[in-house]
Amino acid sequence: MNFLRGVMGGQSAGPQHTEAETIQKLCDRVASSTLLDDRRNAVRALKSLSKKYRLEVGIQAMEHLIHVLQTDRSDSEIIGYALDTLYNIISNDEEEEVEENSTRQSEDLGSQFTEIFIKQQENVTLLLSLLEEFDFHVRWPGVKLLTSLLKQLGPQVQQIILVSPMGVSRLMDLLADSREVIRNDGVLLLQALTRSNGAIQKIVAFENAFERLLDIISEEGNSDGGIVVEDCLILLQNLLKNNNSNQNFFKEGSYIQRMKPWFEVGDENTGWSAQKVTNLHLMLQLVRVLVSPTNPPGATSSCQKAMFQCGLLQQLCTILMATGVPADILTETINTVSEVIRGYQVNQDYFASVNAPSNPPRPAIVVLLMSMVNERQPFVLRCAVLYCFQCFLYKNQKGQGEIVSTLLPSTIDATGNSVSAGQLLCGGLFSTDSLSNWCAAVALAHALQENATQKEQLLRVQLATSIGNPPVSLLQQCTNILSQGSKIQTRVGLLMLLCTWLSNCPIAVTHFLHNSANVPFLTGQIAENLGEEEQLVQGLCALLLGISIYFNDNSLESYKKEKLKQLIEKRIGKENFIEKLGFISKHELYSRASQKPQPNFPSPEYMIFDHEFTKLVKELEGVITKAIYKSSEEDKKEEEVKKTLEQHDNIVTHYKNMIREQDLQLEELKQQVSTLKCQNEQLQTAVTQQVSQIQQHKDQYNLLKIQLGKDNQHQGSYSEGAQMNGIQPEEIGRLREEIEELKNNQELLQSKLTEKDSVIENLKSSQTSGTNEQSSAIVSARDSEQVAELKQELATLKSQLNSQSVEITKLQTEKQELLQKTEVFAKSVEVQGETETVIATKTTDVEGRLSALLQETKELKNEIKALSEERTAIKEQLDSSNSTIAILQTEKDKLELEITDSKKEQDDLLVLLADQDQKILSLKNKLKDLGHPVEEEDELESGDQEDEDDESEDPGKDLDHI
Repeated sequence: MNFLRGVMGGQSAGPQHTEAETIQKLCDRVASSTLLDDRRNAVRALKSLSKKYRLEVGIQAMEHLIHVLQTDRSDSEIIGYALDTLYNIISNDEEEEVEENSTRQSEDLGSQFTEIFIKQQENVTLLLSLLEEFDFHVRWPGVKLLTSLLKQLGPQVQQIILVSPMGVSRLMDLLADSREVIRNDGVLLLQALTRSNGAIQKIVAFENAFERLLDIISEEGNSDGGIVVEDCLILLQNLLKNNNSNQNFFKEGSYIQRMKPWFEVGDENTGWSAQKVTNLHLMLQLVRVLVSPTNPPGATSSCQKAMFQCGLLQQLCTILMATGVPADILTETINTVSEVIRGYQVNQDYFASVNAPSNPPRPAIVVLLMSMVNERQPFVLRCAVLYCFQCFLYKNQKGQGEIVSTLLPSTIDATGNSVSAGQLLCGGLFSTDSLSNWCAAVALAHALQENATQKEQLLRVQLATSIGNPPVSLLQQCTNILSQGSKIQTRVGLLMLLCTWLSNCPIAVTHFLHNSANVPFLTGQIAENLGEEEQLVQGLCALLLGISIYFNDNSLESYKKEKLKQLIEKRIGKENFIEKLGFISKHELYSRASQKPQPNFPSPEYMIFDHEFTKLVKELEGVITKAIYKSSEEDKKEEEVKKTLEQHDNIVTHYKNMIREQDLQLEELKQQVSTLKCQNEQLQTAVTQQVSQIQQHKDQYNLLKIQLGKDNQHQGSYSEGAQMNGIQPEEIGRLREEIEELKNNQELLQSKLTEKDSVIENLKSSQTSGTNEQSSAIVSARDSEQVAELKQELATLKSQLNSQSVEITKLQTEKQELLQKTEVFAKSVEVQGETETVIATKTTDVEGRLSALLQETKELKNEIKALSEERTAIKEQLDSSNSTIAILQTEKDKLELEITDSKKEQDDLLVLLADQDQKILSLKNKLKDLGHPVEEEDELESGDQEDEDDESEDPGKDLDHI
């Protein structure tokens, strides 16, 4: 301070010490002093002089101040003074009053000093490193200085920060600072940093900026918060606007759900401060950024879906129907709801179900339309309601049908208690207010947009003009108002409605031309030489007449295409007609309306064109011009070519459908073959299982036979005991009877086996003959392999059946041997000299063995029966498989023949089409060479056409033959 007093005292003591000399002395002291206190005092003095003597301090002290930042980082106080001084030099926030001739130069000082500072990129990097200091006296002035640099030369500073390592991440730490001053200024810094730079916007977004900003907004009280909420909302708009990546990240992060509490304004709606209105306005704009029509359709629809699911749309509709809401907030809410429902069916259906809190309840659409046709409402509000109605009907055929149905006689409320949307539109269409006429006409045109059904339905609308007079149609009433010479805005609206109504609807064109006064009125309007104000009406009349020609189906004899063209040529002239048609797209308001769907006009006088109508003009202007210049012969030729092409297209589509059906049949047959293969594999596995079971039974039978042979060696000693025992002969007789029955059953089984063998032989012979016949036909390699496999399976099954029959005969012989042994045993019974107890035990043992043998024979009999049944089932399955194979083979041969025929016919058709195109080209070249049409050549063309028609009929005959 002593140094500062000495410098200032010297400055005031004599006039020789000027401000520049004082600043120079201070700069010398900063550069040469070895004591930190002296340098600190000098920098503090420069700070105090920098606001008043900005230019001098900036020129002389900037280099020294930057040097201080580099060398004296250990002292936070001198760093803070240096940063404040640089901020005063660069910033334009607090400028002294200057003369008018030097105002521009003073404004350029900031950008010039900024350019000097950032010329060395290390200076910006140094400033970013200083922001890491937690000291308030360093961090806060550093934030303000970097913000000022970004305001002066934003793109250059952004690029330096972008290439600096961890540059953006260092700045993101400011949002987490506990000191609100630094946090709030950090938000302002990020606003300037993210302006018009997509790369930095993405980095900031992925540094968790959305989470931090939404937390700040919630902590500050949402819409009731102060200016900090406003700054955070502006930063969010910078991050999301025209940045699809950040919008997707915002949606995927479930941040849309966190926006719903913003719009909970309460029912009382009291205390609408200016800051709250500003905050809510920015919040609504942020919602619109996410669902803007300029965004990709997929991203917009996903955001619309999320807004409906989280209840955000419902909250907006609550504000829409609430009372006491400021006008500008209500207008912006209507625009926001419009874009949230635009083109998304679920949201549009919900909006149609919203009712206003009135008695009785009325649909929100009806309440909004009442405001649109009310001339006492603000102009901006009426434009917003029109935009909302347009968005409700955009790609919403269901909503279009509901609006048009309110105009039809069957749905009009006869009691008159309720007002419908259609009645409001008709009332606005024919009111005395030209703005209401225009809005109602455009709204009704959107109800017909790209919907031919509703265009035809609207022809049924009848209007009662006065008591005693018959009703007239809506179409006729519109033309009557046009002929009465109303205001330009009214006529433009009605002409846009008629052009939209008649386009792509020949029935509406016929109804329009049926009134004999319409065409003379249009030609009279176009032919007159009127002023510049009427040129737009002339252009729209030319467009309407051109639509009547282009979409004319020639159903009225007096107004066919050719007659209307002749009328234009006689009364207007083709060149004059095309010139008048071009007045539309050359109008100064046309390009403005074609940019955005929202009707945003500064005043009612500028409300002339609708966005969707400009698209219709672009689509029809060129085709109408071509249609006017075409001659009748060219029209006939085009119609003939169209007819022939349609015929050929029909034939080709027929063949395509036929080939598609054949492909489906082939797929079905392939599936059937695969199922049959699976069945055959299952049968084969079953046979192998049966063979293994038979082998097991055979082994068990051999063991029993061996045991029985050993027992027969001791049977001679049992004869006497058997005779003495009264039970044994009866048991032996019973066994004999059962053995006889088994023998008879075996004979029956043998006869059945022989019959089945003969049947199998017959099947084999028929199969071999069938395979010989199939081999004579042309089959594919795969089918022959399948037949061979089936033959092998049949042979294996036959061999298995033969082996089973052999085993049965062996069992028969073994049973006969057992019978003989039992008879010998019965005859050779002799009394032995053993004790009765031994005889009894031996006889009981023999009886047990005989009963076991009897049981085994019964089991073998049952198994033989089961094997015979399984063999019959296998035979039936083989028969069915052979029949299906034969059927499949024949069907496949037929399909292959049909495919080859269809391919040949397609090739013939393609050749015919190519020949026809070549003939047409050659004939056109001849006509151009000759310079005038020749009747003989036309006859040749018609003859060629008849030949081509004959040739095109041949494929149809072949197709019928197929």
